Amino acid sequence: MTGPKDLDPSSRRVMIGEELRHARERANLTQQSLGELLFVSGSYVGQMEAGTRRILPDMAKCLDEQLNTGGFFTRNCEKANRSKHPEHFAEAAEAEALATTIMEYGAMLIPGLLQTPDYARAVFLDYQPTAPDEVIDKLLSARVERARLFDNPTTPLLWAVLDEAALRRPVGGPAVIAANLRHIADLVRRRRAVVQVLPFAAGGHASLHGSLKLMYFEDAPPLTLIEAPATGRLLDDPATVTRHQLSYDLLRANALTPKQSLALLDSVAQDYAHEEPHP
Repeated sequence: MTGPKDLDPSSRRVMIGEELRHARERANLTQQSLGELLFVSGSYVGQMEAGTRRILPDMAKCLDEQLNTGGFFTRNCEKANRSKHPEHFAEAAEAEALATTIMEYGAMLIPGLLQTPDYARAVFLDYQPTAPDEVIDKLLSARVERARLFDNPTTPLLWAVLDEAALRRPVGGPAVIAANLRHIADLVRRRRAVVQVLPFAAGGHASLHGSLKLMYFEDAPPLTLIEAPATGRLLDDPATVTRHQLSYDLLRANALTPKQSLALLDSVAQDYAHEEPHP
């Protein structure tokens, strides 16, 4: 029989989250009251219990002290926090795997979940032009693994708004970007994603500051991700999530319809396919 030591990190986090819920209930504490003891929100406690948020070392120690759990969280959270993803994105990638709905706006690049391996490799090489092959290969392996959530025929629901700039920027060259656009069109035709393109003609819009990502869960509050080069933060503040949802709704309202967007994806991919390769 497979034992706990064989669990992957995300499964281990879910198990630890269940233990946290049981320990909190034994202590007759609500999520809100435990959050007050830990100086975090009740929704943050809910996300730890659902496995969508990591229990970091300082937090694990506080949980053991407040819930009298004999060092359980301190002992187990280190293994649960191991990840194949860069540290600044690890928590977001793990939450992504548990989300029921993901809404994402790609400003300058095709979002990671929609990238082909060749496109992703080109992005990593552009970002780290002197990195050795083993570093690029490790990043690529983690990126490809993220996309396996599409193996499930129904969940999560992915709704992506792509800025036209992401389509027109030939990352990796014409052949690579053409293949990636065809890949996205295929996901749309298989009804695995809803994709809209925000055209240049739309002018200014609600997310000129950059990309946007929202994640929703069956048994935990929603999260929004704020990213910058080599850094990222997951936020659960209801006011911030609501503001980002409004921004996303405005993006969708100004974007082409899904049918128009699919036609544009096909058209731009065909244009790239007919380009002569550069010597």
